[in-house]
Amino acid sequence: MKKVFIALLMTFTTIVSANAYQVLSSRELGQRDAKNQNVVVKCTTDTGKVSNQTCALRRYAKCTGEGNAKKCSGWQPWTDLRTPGRQYADWKTAASSCCRAMGLR
Repeated sequence: MKKVFIALLMTFTTIVSANAYQVLSSRELGQRDAKNQNVVVKCTTDTGKVSNQTCALRRYAKCTGEGNAKKCSGWQPWTDLRTPGRQYADWKTAASSCCRAMGLR
Protein backbone atom coordinates (compact mmCIF):
# COMPACT_ATOMS: atom_id res chain seq x y z
CA MET A 1 0.00 0.00 0.00
CA LYS A 2 2.78 2.41 0.92
CA LYS A 3 4.64 1.80 -2.35
CA VAL A 4 1.45 2.30 -4.35
CA PHE A 5 0.73 5.56 -2.48
CA ILE A 6 4.26 6.86 -3.14
CA ALA A 7 4.04 5.88 -6.82
CA LEU A 8 0.72 7.70 -7.13
CA LEU A 9 2.15 10.78 -5.48
CA MET A 10 5.08 10.81 -7.89
CA THR A 11 2.65 10.54 -10.78
CA PHE A 12 0.47 13.29 -9.35
CA THR A 13 3.52 15.51 -8.77
CA THR A 14 3.79 15.93 -12.52
CA ILE A 15 0.09 16.68 -12.78
CA VAL A 16 0.15 18.84 -9.66
CA SER A 17 2.93 21.04 -11.01
CA ALA A 18 0.46 22.10 -13.71
CA ASN A 19 -1.84 23.16 -10.89
CA ALA A 20 0.99 25.26 -9.46
CA TYR A 21 1.85 23.53 -6.21
CA GLN A 22 4.59 21.03 -5.48
CA VAL A 23 4.58 17.95 -3.25
CA LEU A 24 7.45 18.31 -0.77
CA SER A 25 6.88 15.12 1.17
CA SER A 26 4.41 12.33 1.79
CA ARG A 27 4.51 9.75 4.55
CA GLU A 28 2.35 7.02 5.97
CA LEU A 29 2.87 6.59 9.71
CA GLY A 30 1.60 4.14 12.29
CA GLN A 31 1.43 0.39 12.46
CA ARG A 32 -0.76 -0.84 15.27
CA ASP A 33 -3.95 0.88 16.41
CA ALA A 34 -4.00 3.83 14.02
CA LYS A 35 -2.39 4.98 10.81
CA ASN A 36 -2.13 8.37 9.19
CA GLN A 37 -0.99 9.76 5.89
CA ASN A 38 0.69 13.17 5.67
CA VAL A 39 1.30 15.27 2.58
CA VAL A 40 3.12 18.62 2.56
CA VAL A 41 2.83 20.84 -0.50
CA LYS A 42 4.54 24.10 -1.37
CA CYS A 43 2.34 26.75 -2.98
CA THR A 44 3.29 29.04 -5.85
CA THR A 45 2.55 32.67 -6.61
CA ASP A 46 0.38 33.90 -9.47
CA THR A 47 3.55 34.55 -11.47
CA GLY A 48 4.59 30.90 -11.09
CA LYS A 49 7.38 31.37 -8.55
CA VAL A 50 7.60 28.87 -5.72
CA SER A 51 6.53 30.39 -2.41
CA ASN A 52 8.08 29.54 0.93
CA GLN A 53 4.58 28.89 2.32
CA THR A 54 3.46 25.29 2.69
CA CYS A 55 0.28 23.39 3.43
CA ALA A 56 0.29 20.29 5.61
CA LEU A 57 -2.49 17.78 4.91
CA ARG A 58 -3.41 14.67 6.87
CA ARG A 59 -5.89 11.82 7.04
CA TYR A 60 -6.35 9.00 9.56
CA ALA A 61 -7.45 5.39 9.58
CA LYS A 62 -8.53 3.69 12.79
CA CYS A 63 -7.22 0.12 12.95
CA THR A 64 -7.79 -2.78 15.35
CA GLY A 65 -6.12 -6.16 15.64
CA GLU A 66 -2.61 -7.20 14.66
CA GLY A 67 -0.92 -9.12 11.87
CA ASN A 68 -3.31 -10.78 9.43
CA ALA A 69 -6.23 -10.02 11.77
CA LYS A 70 -5.61 -6.27 11.53
CA LYS A 71 -8.65 -4.41 10.23
CA CYS A 72 -8.89 -0.70 9.49
CA SER A 73 -12.16 1.21 9.39
CA GLY A 74 -11.12 3.09 6.26
CA TRP A 75 -9.48 6.42 5.71
CA GLN A 76 -11.12 9.52 7.10
CA PRO A 77 -11.35 12.61 4.86
CA TRP A 78 -8.25 14.75 4.28
CA THR A 79 -7.85 17.86 6.43
CA ASP A 80 -5.67 20.94 6.18
CA LEU A 81 -3.87 21.21 9.53
CA ARG A 82 -4.38 25.00 9.56
CA THR A 83 -8.17 24.56 9.37
CA PRO A 84 -8.89 21.05 10.71
CA GLY A 85 -12.67 21.63 10.69
CA ARG A 86 -12.80 21.47 6.88
CA GLN A 87 -12.68 18.07 5.21
CA TYR A 88 -11.74 17.14 1.65
CA ALA A 89 -12.26 14.03 -0.47
CA ASP A 90 -8.69 14.05 -1.78
CA TRP A 91 -5.39 15.71 -0.93
CA LYS A 92 -5.23 17.67 -4.21
CA THR A 93 -8.46 19.49 -3.41
CA ALA A 94 -7.21 20.18 0.12
CA ALA A 95 -3.90 21.52 -1.23
CA SER A 96 -5.61 23.76 -3.74
CA SER A 97 -7.98 25.16 -1.10
CA CYS A 98 -5.14 25.74 1.38
CA CYS A 99 -2.99 27.58 -1.17
CA ARG A 100 -5.94 29.71 -2.35
CA ALA A 101 -6.71 30.66 1.27
CA MET A 102 -3.19 32.16 1.46
CA GLY A 103 -3.68 34.03 -1.82
CA LEU A 104 -1.48 31.57 -3.71
CA ARG A 105 -2.00 28.76 -6.20
